[in-house]
Amino acid sequence: METIKLRDEYIKLGQALKAAGLVGSGVEAKEVIIDGLVKVNGKTELQRGKKLYAGDIVNFEGNEIKIEK
Repeated sequence: METIKLRDEYIKLGQALKAAGLVGSGVEAKEVIIDGLVKVNGKTELQRGKKLYAGDIVNFEGNEIKIEK
């Protein structure tokens, strides 16, 4: 499980995928999110700009990202 520490109150989903190294660019992040391949807290998320807060869990291709304060 990858952990991302928040610098601000939240991080956007596309930024989190990039920060975790799961996608190479914002365009790639947008594509995998729109294709329904990303889940946030167990639910498919289709918004690249979805705000993630401490405690949120992101799943993508068998990888898990935990958002922490």
